[in-house]
Amino acid sequence: MTDDPNSQNRFHEEKATYTVRGGSEQPDLEAGVAAIRNVLATLPVRPGVYRMQDARGEVLYVGKARALRNRVANYTQVPRLTRRLQRMVAQTRSMTIVTTNTEAEALLLEAQLIKRFRPPYNVLLRDDKSFPFILLREDHAFPRVQKHRGARRAKGQYYGPFVSAGSVTRTLNALQKLFLLRSCTDSFFANRSRPCLLHQIKRCSAPCVDRITPDAYAELVDDAKAFLAGKSTGVQKKIAYQMSLAAENMDFEQAAVLRDRLRALTSIQGTQAINAEGVSDADVWALAAKNGTMCLQAFFIRGGQNWGHRSFFPQHTAEVPEDEVLTSFLAQFYEEVPPARLVLVDRDLEEAELLAQALTERAERKVELKRPQRGEQRRLLQQASRNAEEALERHQAESTTQGKILRELADLFELGEPPRRIEIYDNSHIMGTNMVGAMVVAGPEGMRPGAYRKFNIKRPETAPGDDFAMMREVLERRFARLEQEDPDRKSGEWPDLLLIDGGKGQVSAVCAVLQEAGVEDVPIVGISKGPDRNAGREHFHLPDGRESMLPLNSPLLFYLQRLRDEAHRFAIGTHRAKRAKSFVANPLDDVAGIGPARKKALLMHFGSAKAVRGAALQDLERAPGISKAMAQAIHDHFHPRG
Repeated sequence: MTDDPNSQNRFHEEKATYTVRGGSEQPDLEAGVAAIRNVLATLPVRPGVYRMQDARGEVLYVGKARALRNRVANYTQVPRLTRRLQRMVAQTRSMTIVTTNTEAEALLLEAQLIKRFRPPYNVLLRDDKSFPFILLREDHAFPRVQKHRGARRAKGQYYGPFVSAGSVTRTLNALQKLFLLRSCTDSFFANRSRPCLLHQIKRCSAPCVDRITPDAYAELVDDAKAFLAGKSTGVQKKIAYQMSLAAENMDFEQAAVLRDRLRALTSIQGTQAINAEGVSDADVWALAAKNGTMCLQAFFIRGGQNWGHRSFFPQHTAEVPEDEVLTSFLAQFYEEVPPARLVLVDRDLEEAELLAQALTERAERKVELKRPQRGEQRRLLQQASRNAEEALERHQAESTTQGKILRELADLFELGEPPRRIEIYDNSHIMGTNMVGAMVVAGPEGMRPGAYRKFNIKRPETAPGDDFAMMREVLERRFARLEQEDPDRKSGEWPDLLLIDGGKGQVSAVCAVLQEAGVEDVPIVGISKGPDRNAGREHFHLPDGRESMLPLNSPLLFYLQRLRDEAHRFAIGTHRAKRAKSFVANPLDDVAGIGPARKKALLMHFGSAKAVRGAALQDLERAPGISKAMAQAIHDHFHPRG
């Protein structure tokens, strides 16, 4: 998303975008108000979105308004602002304005920009990972059922959201048992000469080898659609009737197949059952708040079935009214997740009508936002509210325990205060091949998978299998990027503690890297296993040569073991993925200018990549689709001149 009006293709009419800068650079309230007054002189009285920016151009806050001039003028009335907003105004040195045609468009654009810039003064959706869906692809004569994440570009029916990949996998397994729909890729389907294992275990009807007619398969697809749309009772009656009919006709093998399908249907109905009589498609939202922390609980109901529930803990909610938190959160959440036709909330929202209008525009169908007062919908909200309160209590209890552990960690390693960001590093390779480094991140909220990073070891001077050199390369690249992107350390991306999987040698290598980079204030600790590599007898190594151990039953020891094991798991997984990819790698992939078409032409002409490697220049020039210049490039790649 950019501020170029031509790039905002979500909206159909032009928006004006411009930036006005204040003259002062001093970090005080008076300078901030002056910068805002400077913008006010040219602001129109029309809908739009504004961005507050500091002296470095970093976005502090994104807001939307029905009338930009009136809304922005409020920030010059300092006595009326909360302390949070006064701090924001004091940091403001410039503003960027985007005008829109309607306030609903402004709300949509505001949500996009908040997700893009993640400003420190906006309520933020912390857990913004994409949700999984079930996709029934319809771009083939025999539709395929599969798990899907990301943009919904493929032709077909999408069912979701599901709260986790595990819930999608369980549902897909049940669907395969129930409707025998294929899950293979089109290329796999096209090249079968006999049924695959899924047919043998009765999870596919094998349309690839004509074990089922197109009409019969289409009937299974219709049954699957009916089931996913909540019409499971009709599907159940149909299968039961077919089973009894097969038994009467002495076709006991078919009756057994139908019996297994009926059991699968009963199983999935049991796991998805939620007492939501009269509620077909709805998203149910409830908010709980305590001691400055807020929890949002969501139930996702589709076709009368429970497709999961999830707790969210938004950030930057201090001094923000609860209804404003909920409104902002929903606008961001539905930026990527399609809303249900009915969205139930547990409180009156000041901008409920505007939010419903924006969601309707985004979904391109009617979306109703409602706070029910009675009946089944009200009961669902009460259930969500109880779940929100319980999830908040668990979260705060866990946070208290986590805070205690981090304080003990700070005491053990003589840190000034409990660390907010811990980075843990590990390497993985087999006999020096497919070398990778891995970084995982933890903090007061637990592990932060979105901040994990992997490093392909690629420097020629890093000898295969040299763990010390691998660690040096990883740390050099990591801190060079930090110095480049955040030299003032304002982003929160700088670590408060480095944990290294290794002993004195690894710690010395890391210390040398940081010393060369001029970084002297990041604590470093190495974790090595004790005698016989027994877990529980870990030694902790400090840069000054000191070592320490923790009691076997220490919660802090368990915590540090979990951090190390998570880094090890991530490194191993990254290595295995790279190794699996290398198994199918082709030497032609490394030749500049060789794409899929030319690679195919070369392999068809020569028969193998090995033959291409050994071909003479004249032979390469005779290959179809290969020019003399390209033939020379291929020959030079495999026969470098001394």
